[in-house]
Amino acid sequence: MNMQRRIASALATPLMLGLLLAGSPAIQAAPAAGKAEPAPKSTQSLRLASSYTVSSAPADHLYMDPPKLPDLSGYTHEAVLAKIQHKPGGRAAVRRILKQDALKDFTGGQDRLRQWVQRQHGMPQAIFIEGGFVTLDQLARQLPASQFAETAPGVYLARLPIVVAQGATLHIDKRVKDLRLSEESGAFLVNDGHLFITDSSVTAWREASNGPATFRNKHAFRPFLLSWGGADIYISRSRFTSLGYEASKSYGVSISQYTPDMQARLKRPRPSGWLLESTFDDVYYGFYCYEADDVVVKGNTYRDNIIYGIDPHDRSERLIIAENHVYGTKVKHGIIVSREVNNSWIINNRTHDNKLSGIVLDRNSENNLVAYNEVYKNRSDGITLYESSNNLIWGNRVLSNARHGVRLRNSVNTRLYENIIASNQLTGVYGHIKDLSQTDRDIKLDPFDTQVSMIVVGGELAGNGSAPIAIDSPLSVELYRVQMLAPPKSSGITFAGILQDKQEEILDLMVRKKRAVLIDPVETQAELQN
Repeated sequence: MNMQRRIASALATPLMLGLLLAGSPAIQAAPAAGKAEPAPKSTQSLRLASSYTVSSAPADHLYMDPPKLPDLSGYTHEAVLAKIQHKPGGRAAVRRILKQDALKDFTGGQDRLRQWVQRQHGMPQAIFIEGGFVTLDQLARQLPASQFAETAPGVYLARLPIVVAQGATLHIDKRVKDLRLSEESGAFLVNDGHLFITDSSVTAWREASNGPATFRNKHAFRPFLLSWGGADIYISRSRFTSLGYEASKSYGVSISQYTPDMQARLKRPRPSGWLLESTFDDVYYGFYCYEADDVVVKGNTYRDNIIYGIDPHDRSERLIIAENHVYGTKVKHGIIVSREVNNSWIINNRTHDNKLSGIVLDRNSENNLVAYNEVYKNRSDGITLYESSNNLIWGNRVLSNARHGVRLRNSVNTRLYENIIASNQLTGVYGHIKDLSQTDRDIKLDPFDTQVSMIVVGGELAGNGSAPIAIDSPLSVELYRVQMLAPPKSSGITFAGILQDKQEEILDLMVRKKRAVLIDPVETQAELQN
């Protein structure tokens, strides 16, 4: 309510504008020890221009229709149920986990095989679902209680890993109140075929305390769920609790292509799946995917997860992340896409009260739409773009975040249209450059350029703590139809730094004449580098 009053008060006041563009020299990357060659082009630092020009820019090219959103009407619970093939019937078999493609990632390196030996007190085995359609009551009838048992009506306890093999289907349905994966016995669920979880629950289970395997530390094993390349996973109206830990492919609820060496041999299609109307609590990564296509994450609640709420990664494409409620992430961000996650939609989500940012685009994630989200009360920025260019940020409400409303680092051609960015503790929109070559970043894997530019059209910047907009060393900035209201400084209209002597020109063009304003350096970067 205080937020609404503050914005309403700001909108009722006369227009007051505060724009800060502060320039600071970029630090040149130092050559690696023992090498004389210059820093690679991907980390070329900008040199600060000696002066900037302010001019009236044509506004026609700034006009955009509202972005076209994907049709979500087909992603429903009923559509999931319609995909299930109940025939032919399948079977369950128990065999050793060695030399199984679906389990190779869990039997090599990091002494992972030793872990299963210790937990099973012998040569480790797994339950393999093969040949067709299987349900959990069928498993309970076929297997000894020491491996898989119905411990109460509709409650099942697995003491071995479960693998859905190629060509097989496992349906965890509404008759299942809870599938409990034993932490002590090292149980987990891997899908290499077709997995459906509907109207049900999956819990990592700590038998010693007869309750969920709540998070202790990142290295402590907890059961997990993984769906591989070439497989399909459909989750709807279900709950997932206390899954995952810090080990490869074991993060919680994951969809992943096989490792490069395995994929070169198996040649599996890229993985996909739907996650709809479900709840994820105390999961290490609420959702993770790797080299996945066309995944739909819609209408879910991600609550009090450990590292991230939603985290699509490496070269995933055409993802739909829509209508989710993400909050209480304990270590990092609510929603993040990272490392070349492109051509995707992050729309109509609500993300708040996360440890760091509400939404992040990271490591060369491009051509994404971030639209109509509510991003508020996060303990860092509202929306953050790290080294991710050519993205559209449209119609979001970014309110009361502990740092910046929207932050751009080393990102160009970022378009911010029709956003309401208000009452953030630092800057409404902050753009800056940073040389990352002296960090632990792998430059070959994650290249970057120290460049930043933005276009800001429409929307409102109201009552942000230090300034409506701040940017250092920009390639260019374009501003048009932006309402900048309720500056916190009593001096009202104040420019600083490199644009101090351009204040009257900017005000005349943007406020009085209502024209688009272009701010760019007098010297080109080519001239500056020479």
